[in-house]
Amino acid sequence: MMQDLIKRYKSLRTERQLATAYHGRYAFVGYGQHSMTNLYPVLDYLGVPLKYICVTSDNKAQLIAGKRPFVKVTTSLEEILHDEEVSGIFVSATPSAHFSLASKVLKSGKSLFIEKPPCATLSELDELIALQKGRINQFAMAGLQKRYAPAVQILKKRLCKQSPLSYDLHYLTGAYPEGNALLDLFIHPLDLVTFLFGKPDILACRKVDSQSFLLMLRHPQTTGSLELSTSYSWTSAEEQLKVCTGAGVYRLSQMETLTFEPVAPTVFGIPTEKIRPAGRTVQYLFDRNNFNPTLVNNQVHSQGYFNELAAFVDTVESLNGSSAPGLETVRDTYVLIDEIAQLIR
Repeated sequence: MMQDLIKRYKSLRTERQLATAYHGRYAFVGYGQHSMTNLYPVLDYLGVPLKYICVTSDNKAQLIAGKRPFVKVTTSLEEILHDEEVSGIFVSATPSAHFSLASKVLKSGKSLFIEKPPCATLSELDELIALQKGRINQFAMAGLQKRYAPAVQILKKRLCKQSPLSYDLHYLTGAYPEGNALLDLFIHPLDLVTFLFGKPDILACRKVDSQSFLLMLRHPQTTGSLELSTSYSWTSAEEQLKVCTGAGVYRLSQMETLTFEPVAPTVFGIPTEKIRPAGRTVQYLFDRNNFNPTLVNNQVHSQGYFNELAAFVDTVESLNGSSAPGLETVRDTYVLIDEIAQLIR
């Protein structure tokens, strides 16, 4: 009896996964390390029908064709843009090429997923938003996956009920000589605090050295400090967020663990923990299980890539009335980045 129930449960779980089928055809521009590691595996798992992969190198195109024989590999973006069967295009290429590629895709009328950073400046972002504005059959979103991380989603919902008093964020990596750290790396923590706490104003900005700076931001209901640096190490890179509320303290570590520590009760204003010391009470709201290799315990899920890409395809195909945040929701982040860039010159 028990074995029959277990088999039935596993069968239903598999059927639920197989029941979601996408009917549009899609293309992917780019085949770099990030895409191979984080994006293509998710699209394969979701069963997103890729018709094209577009790269700039003929040699690379031949190698990809050997690995993906059922996808047409091309070096011509125009071929994809003129194919009426393609409804959406994923772009994850060299960041400096993103604005040009995004502009061409949006002008073609096809929906766009553009990996971060979607462009280099606020003015370029406004151009992209204007290209897509008013086109009800076209959708565009930027790949800022931390918004879709399960721990962030949990924290966002909790903060809607418990107003944050302050926060403290540290985003520390090793050297980044290959690009613009502010735009390529620090866009993640800057977008995260904008997503969680609302549009920020800069209260203070201090450049510590050529690779590090400190920020103090004021949001509509809270104030926070940030340390953003590439002066540390990639081996022990750190992303830590602490949020203080009237009910207690939230700690988010590497998108892997989210905890909540309630404020100790008081009697006539006196903390009971001073009268009768007790052990700390820490609630684990999210904690990735490294032992059980299921989808929800995979880093592409805990870091937000899975939910992000699913949200884009669901919106393009309007499954279950889904509607993901569009390019316009990134504007406050770009306003902040532009202001910081001017202050640290």
